[in-house]
Amino acid sequence: MRSKGESATNTDPTGHWTLIVPLKLLALAKSRLTPTTGEALRPRLALAFAEDTVAATLSCPAVRDVVVVTDDPEAGAALAGLGAGVVPDEPGRGLNAALAHGARTVRARRPGAAVAALNADLPALRPAELSRVLEFSTAFPRAFVTDAAGIGTTFLSAASGVELRPLFSGSSRARHLGSGAVEITLTGIDSVRQDVDTGEDLCAALGLGVGPRTAGCWAAGAASADR
Repeated sequence: MRSKGESATNTDPTGHWTLIVPLKLLALAKSRLTPTTGEALRPRLALAFAEDTVAATLSCPAVRDVVVVTDDPEAGAALAGLGAGVVPDEPGRGLNAALAHGARTVRARRPGAAVAALNADLPALRPAELSRVLEFSTAFPRAFVTDAAGIGTTFLSAASGVELRPLFSGSSRARHLGSGAVEITLTGIDSVRQDVDTGEDLCAALGLGVGPRTAGCWAAGAASADR
């Protein structure tokens, strides 16, 4: 297992990008899913989402490494076990502060790193679709992907030497556009757009085809509910 603060390296270390994935304490994560999942299953699904997201990201050849920003010990251990580096959420001031902290941590070690923020709740993420997004992003100082609802953001990139300037949460599409970031309008990247906040989002992700950890957790939860 990798220690906190140590970057994990993809099986292809020539990858260009470092992806920064923020994750709340599991006890607080995905509260809007509770009516669909129940209280007991919700934190387990939140972790499964993050595990499938990180595993898919590390399978993307364009990705050099993944750094997870979290204070949750269970999640940190699980994601480090997949090959992610884990850094504590030292600012403790919310999502955007966590992402900025992650970017600073990466660039303290590799000043020229190209970095991108990626939501932790993309359980249907396909490495090939993420590769297309990253390839598109190389042409711009900052670029972002709007979520499936057309309101929020699931991905934000910053080229070497460019500040990330994350403006996630709520109506973040408009804020990222206003900040000068380029919206990525590629077709066929549904798995990069489909974050999961609600029961409807979960149904949409399941329809796309989620990763094995989410699928197993959801199946186990359904089986338990039937007993």
